[in-house]
Amino acid sequence: MAEASARHILVEDEAQCIELKERIENGDDFAEIARAHSTCPSGRQGGDLGTFGPGQMVPAFDEVVFSAPLNEVQGPVKTQFGYHLLEVTGRG
Repeated sequence: MAEASARHILVEDEAQCIELKERIENGDDFAEIARAHSTCPSGRQGGDLGTFGPGQMVPAFDEVVFSAPLNEVQGPVKTQFGYHLLEVTGRG
């Protein structure tokens, strides 16, 4: 079965999500941004979600995680939880 590892940042507002993505693209550290801004408990671990298989996350999240290039920040991705920035760190 395919598995992926990823990290994410969850915020309530799309504009904030876009701003944070720009900061990361301009050199700010993903993990530091996650610790400072993510509303998900994973933020304390720099947004690290560990390893998971298809169907373990919401569909919009799965779609990105199992198709996006590795180590590139994707988003904003809207789910019922808010707006996510996602970075796939591994797939196997």
